[in-house]
Amino acid sequence: MKSDFEEKTLHRTQVYKGKVIELCVDTVMLPNEKKGTRELIFHNGAVCVLIVNPAGKIVFVRQYRKALEQSLLELPAGKLEVGENPREAVMREMNEEVGYTCSDVELLYTFYGCPGFCNEKLYLYRAIHPELAVQKLEPDEDEFVEQIELDIKEAFTLLEKGEIQDGKTIMALQYLYLEMLKNRSNGLNLVEE
Repeated sequence: MKSDFEEKTLHRTQVYKGKVIELCVDTVMLPNEKKGTRELIFHNGAVCVLIVNPAGKIVFVRQYRKALEQSLLELPAGKLEVGENPREAVMREMNEEVGYTCSDVELLYTFYGCPGFCNEKLYLYRAIHPELAVQKLEPDEDEFVEQIELDIKEAFTLLEKGEIQDGKTIMALQYLYLEMLKNRSNGLNLVEE
């Protein structure tokens, strides 16, 4: 959708192209007819999956994030390969990271995490009827994750304490909270009081 605030690209300089991202600097014409500079990151996108297993536990991973120099508690997730279908990618990532499979996945949301400088589109799915499929995980050779299963109350407590800081994970927990509110109004309760 175009708007009166569109910035026209006059020139693009590629600064870096790696396996995961491309960094460019654009010279743009601003809506007020002045020139500006935009530093941009281009990324193929990523998938993440909300798994509530048959025991009613949410499946998380704890993973070290070098950009933050700390470990984060997050949903299982991974990047899209060039041309890869997000639905197929989320099924692959679910199996690789936590050893789960499912009969199907439901797309909950698509969103941009940092649209001010990055075009990475994220696809948040919910696993339908998840089952533990493999006992021996086969993560990528440079990927080290710890699987953690928490009940909904435990997850909400960690969120309230600020111990869950990953945006996609927070969005998934908010989805669960809204579902609980809807179900309560229909006489159902997903979490024991």
